[in-house]
Amino acid sequence: MRTIALRFGEHFSPDCGTIAAHQQLIDKLGYVWYGKMGNSVAMRIVEELISQEDTKILLINSGKADRYWAHISEIIKETPPIDGIPEYYRDIKEKFKTWFKVTAFESAPRDIMSRCFVASSGNALGEVSKHSMSPYFIIEYKEDEVN
Repeated sequence: MRTIALRFGEHFSPDCGTIAAHQQLIDKLGYVWYGKMGNSVAMRIVEELISQEDTKILLINSGKADRYWAHISEIIKETPPIDGIPEYYRDIKEKFKTWFKVTAFESAPRDIMSRCFVASSGNALGEVSKHSMSPYFIIEYKEDEVN
């Protein structure tokens, strides 16, 4: 399966952390909008992702070992309704160029970075991400190897 990996940091998240803050809205609404700052994800990638049966993206906590699969039901470029956005980044919502409607988070296996490969080079995501400033990577992984 082909998907993307996004980095995130805890620079301006609340004390509970990025994933927990998003999970609070999933618990309340059944979904949350997760925003990607900076350049938007290319439309061809968005179309490919959303056409899959179980769309999920990999979230990588920069500088930490936390990795999560985010299950996605929709991807949009315009700002979604504010009630589905975590409070802590409602005031900066215009900085987000791609929005992912997340219906569930699941912890990824500890070795996920060595089981995902960057589509452009075929190199392991764990190695490429150490030497790249790219905000996202198009990755490939084998579904039967990821739980």
